[in-house]
Amino acid sequence: MAISPGETLRELRERKPLVHQITNYVVMNETANATLALGALPVMAHALGEVEEMASVAGALVLNIGTLSEPWVDAMLLAGKATSAPIVLDPVGAGATRFRTETAKRLLGELTVTVLRGNAAEVATLTGRQAEIRGVESIGAEGSAADLARDAARALGCVVSVTGPTDHISDGDRVIAVSNGHRLLATVTGTGCMSSAVTGSFLAAKPDRPLEAAAEALIAFGVAGEDAARDARGPGTFHAALYDGLYNLDPATLDARAKVEE
Repeated sequence: MAISPGETLRELRERKPLVHQITNYVVMNETANATLALGALPVMAHALGEVEEMASVAGALVLNIGTLSEPWVDAMLLAGKATSAPIVLDPVGAGATRFRTETAKRLLGELTVTVLRGNAAEVATLTGRQAEIRGVESIGAEGSAADLARDAARALGCVVSVTGPTDHISDGDRVIAVSNGHRLLATVTGTGCMSSAVTGSFLAAKPDRPLEAAAEALIAFGVAGEDAARDARGPGTFHAALYDGLYNLDPATLDARAKVEE
């Protein structure tokens, strides 16, 4: 298993790839700051007149359906068809409404998605499993997260990252479990969206090995969360410290801190 988050992070910081994000306006500032703190370059462009041009020069494209509108769906489709770079899809709230579910399925059907990154209920919904989602929060899903990740990857034809207390990433054959992270990540709005932005950043640095890149991204984000929690007094101080955690990630020690198994 060639998991080397430190090496990929070093490459990312040297190359400073552009990560184009069409994301929701609740977390746009957070995901841009997380991308920048990590060492990549964010651009948050969704206007129909520029998305194709921007996507065509980006190292990765991250699509997040958290605050949908029809023009944003059109922008996502235009950008996705204009890029040859890896695409990350974050199906925020899929299963909560028909509009969200159908949009996520349309993006999966019309674009070449590289990584689907979502919680268990979102991923389960997109593969026809029983799931409960309240707003955008996963309440429960049928089956184990490892089986869900593997089955979804086979059904959807892309790498699938199912994030939770332990993250499970699969290409339909291998399943990688990542246990880095901290409970405070669940207390701040947008940390799932940040993990999708970090996934896009790692994919831009390692586009030919999406399974490994997706797992390494979640290791790095989890380690940053662990560091942020060390002196945090609650969600507010943790939120600010999370950017510091991403900025101060040490490529030389990151591999040794990975809590990962296959």
